[in-house]
Order: sequence, then structure tokens, then C-alpha cells
Amino acid sequence: MTPQPTDRPFTPLRQRMLDDMAMRAMRARTQHDYVRHVRAFAAFLGRSPDTATAEDVRRFQLHQREHGVGEGSINGSVSALRFLFEVTLERPDLSRRLVLARRPKKLPDVLSVDEVAKLLEAAPGIKYRAALGVAYGAGLRVSEVAHLKADDIDSKRMLIRIEEGKGRKDRNAMLSPQLLELLRLWWREGKRRSVLLPHGWLFPGRSYTDPISTRQLHRAVCEAAEAAGIRKRVSPHTLRHSFATHLLEQDVDIRVIQVLLGHSKLETTALYTKVATRTIRAVTSPLDRLMALMEGQERPGPPAG
Repeated sequence: MTPQPTDRPFTPLRQRMLDDMAMRAMRARTQHDYVRHVRAFAAFLGRSPDTATAEDVRRFQLHQREHGVGEGSINGSVSALRFLFEVTLERPDLSRRLVLARRPKKLPDVLSVDEVAKLLEAAPGIKYRAALGVAYGAGLRVSEVAHLKADDIDSKRMLIRIEEGKGRKDRNAMLSPQLLELLRLWWREGKRRSVLLPHGWLFPGRSYTDPISTRQLHRAVCEAAEAAGIRKRVSPHTLRHSFATHLLEQDVDIRVIQVLLGHSKLETTALYTKVATRTIRAVTSPLDRLMALMEGQERPGPPAG
């Protein structure tokens, strides 16, 4: 479905861009964001974006920097304008003028196994405990947890089916016996409360016909962390980070973790080697090897016969 970002009549350029995005089956949210960014560019220009010059693109990005626009918003506008220039306007020369903002690379916050246990125990109700249990036990993104359906749980093959995850890719996630038992507890409670519909959402929202919102899950994590006395900044994604880190510390092959997380590039998964403290501690420092070698050389030899 094509989003309707405003009630104003669409210009021919905007309609053409919407058609281009629809042909490529882009998500409604992405279409909405792209139109919003292009509209901001047009407002800066004071005229239609199809009249833009290379200098206009440069001035716009300088304007964003001078007004403190965040790296995420800058890069979002770059993606939108690149689509406009390359696809809709067929002006790749303008697209090449756009510069991505570099984000500072920060290590993700990770919970210890004990902290995860406390967090799940403090979850506000069995539904949220099961949902957060999926985020940690299978390493799912919060949007993937929210859009699970009961039919996605394959207890015979012990798999969770993820449909149209990031990048619109399907994949299978792991389903452990303990996670299956937790989901069954929620299933029985949900059926008792008549909130689970046949073939419906595994975690329904306020309306049983709609999935739980990512905002609800984020709020539940924050409440649970506060109740558990966890001082770290915690979000649903923290549980995904913790899942990957704990697997790495259990010596699970990083390529297996890559598949479980649904990462396209191994470099993305390799980030967790920087926060896997047990793995770091297990590495022998070259200084230790050197000192051991020196001590061996300094030992007196056997007495002369």
C-alpha cells in the first residue's frame, strides 16, 4: 500500500517517485520516510527538486550539519535523495555529490547471563516474559518478535520461521526446549484469556487483530530492567546483542551465529568479538608467552656430571 504522507495534491514528480518505489515493493514505512526527506530538500530549495544542481546538494548538506541534524537523519536523507536522483530523475551525477555522515562506532551494551535471568523474571506478565524470551533465546530483532504468528513456531523441527525480516529476507531461527516451554506457558494463558486467535499474532497488541507494537516491547524491557535493578541502558535489541555474545563465549562458530542473526556480512557479526569478555580473557597475551620463554631460558641447567 502506498503511504499518503500529506493531504495535499501530489505533484507529478512525487507521484512518479511513489510509483518507482511501489514497483520495487519498498516497505510503506520506507516510502513515507523517503518522501519526507525529499520534501525537506524541496523546502530548503524553495522549488522542485528536479531543478536541483550540484551546488544545491552541497548547500543542503552543509545546512544540515550547521543546524545539528543527527547522523541518522543525514544518512536517511542521503538514501532518499539517491533514490530520487538515480531512479526517478536519472541524474546519477547529483547522487555522487551526496556524502554520508560517519557515525561513531560504539560497542553495544550486553547483559550477563545472570542479568538476563533477572530481567525476564521482572518482566510485566507472562506475555512480555515470553516475548523478551524470544528476543534473547532466538536472537530476534524487536520487529521480528512483534510480527511473529503462532504458525511460525515449528515445535517438530524446533525452529522459528521469520518471514520478511530485515532486507525482506526469510530465515529460520533456533527454538530451544526452554524457549518452547516458555511459549507454551504463554499460549495456555493467552487461550485462557481468549486473546489468541487461530493463525493470529503470537503476541497481540491492545487489539487482538493487531500485533504488539515495538514501543510496547521497549517499554516492557525498560520497566523490567528498572525492577531488576539493572543500571545499564537496556532495550529489546540489548537482548539480541546478549544472545550473540553469549553464543560466542560458548565457542559457537561465528558463521553459525551470523546465520542465526540473519546478517548478510560476517563483518557485522564480528562486532561481538569485541564484547565477548570470556573470549577475550581466554586469549593468551604474547607478553605472557614471552615471559614464560625468558623464564625457561634463565633456569639453570642440570648440574654437571
